[in-house]
Order: sequence, then C-alpha cells, then structure tokens
Amino acid sequence: MVSRKETMFVRLTLYATLALVPLAGQQTPAPWNDSIRREELEADVRFLASEQMQGRLTGSVEAALAARFIEARFRRLGLKPLGPDGGFLHAFTLWWAELAEPNRLRIDFGKGRQREGRLLDEFAPSLFTANARACAGVAFAGYGIEAPELGWNDLAGEKVAGRILLVLEGEPDPDDPKSIFDGLVTSIHADALRKILNAQRRGAAGVLFVDPAHAEKGVNRFAAQARSQWPETPPRLRRFALASQADAVRIPVASVAPALAETLFGERRLAELVKEARRPGGFPAIALPGIEVELETRLRRHYLDDHNVVAALEGSDAAFREEAVLIGAHYDHNGADASGIFPGADDNASGVAGLLEIAEAYALAARGGQRPRRSVVFAAWGSEERCCGPLLGAWAWTEHPWWPLEKTVAVLNLDMIGRSEEVPEGGGPRFRGLPVQTAAANANAVNLIGSSFSPELRQAAEVANRGVDLELRFRYDNNRSNLLRRSDHWPFLQRGVPALFIHTGLHPDYHTPYDRPEKIDYAKAVRIARFVHQLSWNLAEAASRPKLLTPRPVPEPD
Repeated sequence: MVSRKETMFVRLTLYATLALVPLAGQQTPAPWNDSIRREELEADVRFLASEQMQGRLTGSVEAALAARFIEARFRRLGLKPLGPDGGFLHAFTLWWAELAEPNRLRIDFGKGRQREGRLLDEFAPSLFTANARACAGVAFAGYGIEAPELGWNDLAGEKVAGRILLVLEGEPDPDDPKSIFDGLVTSIHADALRKILNAQRRGAAGVLFVDPAHAEKGVNRFAAQARSQWPETPPRLRRFALASQADAVRIPVASVAPALAETLFGERRLAELVKEARRPGGFPAIALPGIEVELETRLRRHYLDDHNVVAALEGSDAAFREEAVLIGAHYDHNGADASGIFPGADDNASGVAGLLEIAEAYALAARGGQRPRRSVVFAAWGSEERCCGPLLGAWAWTEHPWWPLEKTVAVLNLDMIGRSEEVPEGGGPRFRGLPVQTAAANANAVNLIGSSFSPELRQAAEVANRGVDLELRFRYDNNRSNLLRRSDHWPFLQRGVPALFIHTGLHPDYHTPYDRPEKIDYAKAVRIARFVHQLSWNLAEAASRPKLLTPRPVPEPD
C-alpha cells in the first residue's frame, strides 16, 4: 500500500538545495520536516506500548519483536545497514549472576589472630568480581580514583601493586554543588567498575569496597543491602551487566561492612580516614601493617544476547560523509508482573516513534536528492533500563561502534518526549532532587540535559528551535536526581562525544502500569521530533562541529 508520505512525495515540490548552515546563525528548514505528523507517530507508540508487547522486557520475545519491527522500518525506508555482515542488528551479550561456592573472606591479624567474615552479614561479592582468589597484604587507597584531568590520584605510589585495596565507594563531597566531580551529579569517577579496572591495571591483587556514608553516620545497612543484591530468589528485573565489561575483571572484588573494615585500621577510625581521603589531589595509598587478607569470590553466571538496531543515511559531501550525527532512543522497558503490564508509552515508545519519524523524513528527502553533507546514524538502543548500571546497549556501542566515535559529531538522545514534567508533593525517592511542579507549568517545555558539556551544542539547539518555539530548559546537569547519567547520551559524553538528552521530564506514571498510550501528548511529541530533525540537519550541514569542554566547568545547581 502506498503511504500518505509517499503520495505527498510525488505531489509536493522539492525544497531548494540547502545552503551551508553554521552552528549558530540563520538556518534553512530541514526538508520534509512537516512530514513528521501525529498519525504515524501515534500508531507506533500504540503498537510498541500495546498489551501484546508486554512491556518489552530485555530478554523477552516481545523485546525481540520490537527490535525486528524497528529493523523492518529501517529496511523499508532504504536506510543503509552498518553491520559487517550487512545487517542492522548490533549484538551484545549480557549476564546476570547468582552466588556460587566458595565465597570467603579471612583476615589474619598476625600472632595467631584470625577472623572469618560472615557472608552477606559482613561481606558480599561484587557483581563485577572475577571467580578468583587472592591472599595478600592490604592498602587503604581512599576513593580509589584516578582522574589526572582533575589533578586527583588515589592510586599513586608503591603501595598498590600486589596488595588488596580497601577503597571507599562513591566520590568525595557528593553533596557539594561545587565539587570538582561534576557537582551534585555522580561522576564517572565514582563508577565501581572503573575503580576496579584502574586498580587491576596498577597491579592490585583484589579490591574491597566500603560505604563511607555508613561509616560517618554510624548506620549499618550492610546486611540488608547485601541480601537485596544477592536475594535467595532471583528478582523479575535482574541485575544485568555487559559481559565484555565484566570479563575484563581478573581479580576478586567484594564489599565489606564498615565495622569489619574498621578492624583493619587498628586504633584509627574509618570516619577519620574518610575525611582525610577528601583532601585535594587524592589520598596516595598507604599499607596497613601486619594485616593479611584472603579473599575468594565465586559467581554462577547466566548469559543473554541483546541487540541495538542501527541504520544510516549516507551524506552527500565526500569531504564530510565520513562524519555522522547520531540520533538514538531506547526501545526496551520493564515488562509485566502481577500488578499488570508496564507499557512504557512515554518511556520510551515515544522516543522510538520520534526516531522513526525523523528517519522517514530523511529517507523521503534522500529520494528527492536531498541529503545532508554529513551522514546520519539512527540507533534504537536495547537494555537501557537494566541495572547494574543501565544504558547497556549504548555502552556496548561505545565499546564496539560500527561508526567511529571520533567521527561522531554529536548524539541526540530521545527518551520520554511525550508528556510534561510533573513532580508531586511527597513524590518520594523517584523524584529526588526535583522541585515540585505541575504538568501545566511544563506544557511547552522540554529539558535538554548535557548542554553544559558543549556550549556550542546548546547554541545549535537554540537556533534549531526558532521555528518550533518550544521552551528549552537547560537544567538538571547538576542535580541530585542524577538525570544526567540516566539515559543513553551518558556513555557518549564519557567517550568525548557532545550529546544532548531530549526529555520532557518525569511524572507520576513513570515506571508504572499507568504509562499508557492515551496519556501521550502527541502534538507535543511531534513538535519535539521536528525540533530534533531540524537540529540534526543543521549539525549535519554545518561547516564545523560542536566541541566538548574538558574538563567541564561545574554549573550552579538548579
């Protein structure tokens, strides 16, 4: 059947060839921008969020069906597959784990004194541990952070190699909006896997993590948290990790209760060392004399394959087509349980529908000979929702991209573009850090998160919005909500690619069975998709590309 847009293609006069568009200044309308319309966007949302799709849970038949649906659309539009086998499915492997045997922690204090740690009461293996054993002396290494760009190094000196490191979780001053570690937002330097791999590279025999907040506040939630991480019955929403990341770890890793960690320091208190570890520049590792630890960890791993769905439209200019603008949206959600289906209409059927509409606008223009100078890559990410940490499809792409990251001009990430932000009184931890606000107050607003990394990309967004007249809100880059790290733009920012998270905001239906298609503001979603189409076209046509600030100045909190 001939679609409405194909009929329109025959009838309408083609746009004139576009002139070069600078990053900031005058712009020419992106061709076929007005082909992005409600009817098809709504049809896609209603399909992806339908009862038959059962919430598109990672690893389910329905999630695989969503991927094949997107693949079929890309193929029908005539977009170019980028896979080495000529395919659209960018495969990656996940795993989830259960405790196996043995898991043990033994502390030798010398002079015949020993202590065995109690599993799940005093210690617990990390999700990112290897199946390995180490017996070695211990060194305290502060937060275990290596950040040369910030002048910070906890792994300096000769006390790391050959020792098991006791490392604080997180990062210094997490409640300081002016912290050099991205302010109120948890930075990449707090990431446990990053710390483990840095310690391993420095020759550490193993890593023990301890929560500094528990040490300072005198609380003991360790046993409850350990049993939550390693429950007797596996949860419906499993804690997945990328197999490629976890397989890089070769040393044993565990978390320990503050009281157990404190036994390693003799007369000193852990809370005192936490304060010292916050000193500017880091805390060079110190050996703990007379202490030897034997740490053995064993997990039983279960593997699962997933896919990103990726296609491209080749640019028209031989001097620029090797560079690309990437537009992405994740297609997975949270499945179903006894309370019902989690449809994920806004999160993120809305973003995928916008992605497909934008891809179609580019395809229609290309049929008439109108291609942007640079190429455009369209990516539907898998496994965005699945912890620990999430964004697994996007991370997998940054590890094994089909388009080089250094030739990726910018990433535009559509995630929840179909509602208006609504934060109720007493909304609970889901809305942590967000001010109380009504949907009516945000009816024309869209948040652009990540703009503080690239002022030029922010300026390009403001230019693209001139014909759309949305209320662009550049907030939440430095906010306790940590929205900056909670969607698929984040891995690209960490790999040096300018990126924006286009997001209409959280609301009470977020991650509930009530995130349904009939609640989507389709007119607003269409305007946002048209805005992103225009922005991507401008970026693909521009003579220069937006730069990323490194290091990034920490903005004031909202």
